[in-house]
Amino acid sequence: MPAASLPVTGDAEANQLLVDEPLALLIGMLLDQQVPMEWAFAGPLRLSKRLDGRLDAAHIAALDPAELEAAFKGPPAVHRFPGSMAKRVQALCQVLVDDYGGDAAAVWTGVATGDELLARIEALPGFGVEKSKIFTALLAKRFGVTPEGWEKATAPFSDDQPRSVADIGTAEQLDQVRAWKKMMRKQGRSKSDSPA
Repeated sequence: MPAASLPVTGDAEANQLLVDEPLALLIGMLLDQQVPMEWAFAGPLRLSKRLDGRLDAAHIAALDPAELEAAFKGPPAVHRFPGSMAKRVQALCQVLVDDYGGDAAAVWTGVATGDELLARIEALPGFGVEKSKIFTALLAKRFGVTPEGWEKATAPFSDDQPRSVADIGTAEQLDQVRAWKKMMRKQGRSKSDSPA
């Protein structure tokens, strides 16, 4: 499989962090709600710079919540809702420490089936059903994590329709996903629907 790329933020350094650091990828996906996806996925780089240049689940889990919230507030803020998202990121990191030895990639390493992977992601704080399907499809399409049955487990996000961050491997695909979302909003439909 070719090297992963995720040109979603408009910032080469932020994009590379998403590819190189599994925790950054998880945090970016967690932040991807109620803000543009470009802002959400740029959040891990912004956060890492405020945490002495590193993202470490054990360090984040152990931080004083007020210190983490201050890092989220900036300025500029990491998210539109910095307080609540700081809490969610800290809860996510605590689960990674408790259940995966602090290793974000262990969530998907060695998983046998798409259903098992989806269940692991859904069990993470802040990951509902749709977000979990999108993230599982992202792992498959961009990072080659393709356990048996992943397509069925993540449908419709496993299809060829450019509908989510899972479908962004080039700047052109980013534009296609933006156009899809805009069209679906205009029709009053969600990104998981088929167009009218």
